[in-house]
Amino acid sequence: MKERPFPRQVRQLAPDESFQFRCHAGVPCFNECCRLLELAISPYDVLRLKHALGLTARQFLNQYAVVEQAATGGFPLVYLAMLGDSRGSCPFVAEQGCTVYEDRPAACRAYPLGRGTFRTASGEIQNIHVLLAEPHCQGGHEDQRQSIDCWETEQGLDLYNPFNDQVVAIVQHDRLRQGMKPSEAQRQLYLATLYDQDGFGQSILQAAGPAGQDLSALEKQALVADSSALLAYGFKWLTQELFNSGG
Repeated sequence: MKERPFPRQVRQLAPDESFQFRCHAGVPCFNECCRLLELAISPYDVLRLKHALGLTARQFLNQYAVVEQAATGGFPLVYLAMLGDSRGSCPFVAEQGCTVYEDRPAACRAYPLGRGTFRTASGEIQNIHVLLAEPHCQGGHEDQRQSIDCWETEQGLDLYNPFNDQVVAIVQHDRLRQGMKPSEAQRQLYLATLYDQDGFGQSILQAAGPAGQDLSALEKQALVADSSALLAYGFKWLTQELFNSGG
């Protein structure tokens, strides 16, 4: 695969390449990576965080997220809202570490790796991994080597990556590459389906919209009771609704 140009502190890793890193409360930079961030959050990130906090998706988005329209005219981008303190801290960081650690976003789990995902001309989802060597981070000096696969498994990314790949399948869909620009209604549908997950589930139960018309009443109830299954259905339904296709 052809290497892509990256900033000096970012290096692409070969698929079988290991890297040196360990993070723990004893490193002098502990919590420094939780400040001054532009942290994009995916639908699955929201699903995990809102459950951890005991909020609905809409409550979480109102309290902890910033929604920005893509400069390219594509679908909206959702970011975690940082605190207005002097350091732009994550709202979930405390002196002892992350207060939502078990449900932290994928980007936090992956660090110091970055996972770049793209859709090929044939529609296949592929990814590359990069290693970030930021000046503040001392974890790269720890005496422990990691493989990409073991690190991602250890950090629980096996649950996150498949959902995040489905985001890529939508935002890099062939129709968009061919020049389609989502309408305002389509951009709002993207947010309502993938990010306002509780609202989407209620619309299915109440037959308030086109979603779920292919399901029986029992199937609807089972789907809404399983948040991961509901999100997976949302991706499938939204793809069909936006592009009139199954993929």
